[in-house]
Amino acid sequence: MKRFRIISIIAGLVVLLNITAAHAASEAFKDNIYNTGQLKPTDSTLKVKVGEPAPDFTLPSVAGEDVTLSQYRGKKHVVISFVPAAWTPVCSDQWPGYNIVKQMFDENDAVLIGITVDNIPTLYAWTNQMGDLWFPVLSDFWPHGAVADKYGVLRSDGVSERALIFIDKKGIIRDIQVSDINVRPDLAQCATTLEKMNK
Repeated sequence: MKRFRIISIIAGLVVLLNITAAHAASEAFKDNIYNTGQLKPTDSTLKVKVGEPAPDFTLPSVAGEDVTLSQYRGKKHVVISFVPAAWTPVCSDQWPGYNIVKQMFDENDAVLIGITVDNIPTLYAWTNQMGDLWFPVLSDFWPHGAVADKYGVLRSDGVSERALIFIDKKGIIRDIQVSDINVRPDLAQCATTLEKMNK
């Protein structure tokens, strides 16, 4: 009984230390987030349309390998998540949110690809602070914003729009959702689009 009480106390202390450490890490992460203030909701003109083939690309990933859009053709539906910039509030909230709904992508035979115009070292530091993301994070840094520009989601200040591009297994764009850059995209709308694609 005494041993059980000691083990319980130790377990409680470990849990308390983990919660304290997680809270401290979370607070430190928040301290590093740059507040952009309110931005113009959209500032670009799309160059792609629903029903057209998605422009192919190859970009380096934080994991160290190149990722090509067409590598998923015939295998998986793809959702490209363009976000404006690392270390900004909405972006730092949006991508970790996809960890919570990974099952939604799995059930609809889809993968997510995250893209920003930041360089690899910046993305490496940022994604490490966010924790393990299940999807590849790609750098559209050089030539600067070339993929975002190809899709028509590069803003005049050099960052990309907050946009989701839904591409089916045949490589055809099935939906495009360009959100107000100040607001995280609606997960329910994403789920509805994925379900339609997978029918």
